[in-house]
Amino acid sequence: MRVVVFVKATQDSEEGRMPTTELLEAMTKYNEQLINAGIMLGGDGLRPSSSAKRVRFSGANRTVIDGPFAETKELVAGYWIWQVRDMDEAVEWVKRCPNPMFTDSDIDIRPVYEAEAFDEVMTPEIQEIYDRNIERSGGK
Repeated sequence: MRVVVFVKATQDSEEGRMPTTELLEAMTKYNEQLINAGIMLGGDGLRPSSSAKRVRFSGANRTVIDGPFAETKELVAGYWIWQVRDMDEAVEWVKRCPNPMFTDSDIDIRPVYEAEAFDEVMTPEIQEIYDRNIERSGGK
């Protein structure tokens, strides 16, 4: 199962406070463990929302909103994409993670929809395009 692991933003991350050398070293070693275990497919830290854009969809209208965004607790400061056996394995790996922030912080784990979840609405034509897109993007 694939999961996306979200490191939630804090006041410090939204202010652009960079990690200490010690934290950077701990996170780099943790990422190395994930890679060596064959779990980590990708991941990065994200710049503060002050450098972000949000596109709001309302019917046919699209509105671009410049960051920063107000609710820090709802923002993401970084992410990983992992391939794990199940949610329990993902939780165990997150529990090994050094605290990525200077203060108390949260990490959310969200399962990714796999193609099989769409079997009821997937037509052969959509499946063909989906497969071609996966192949071209180098995906799973």
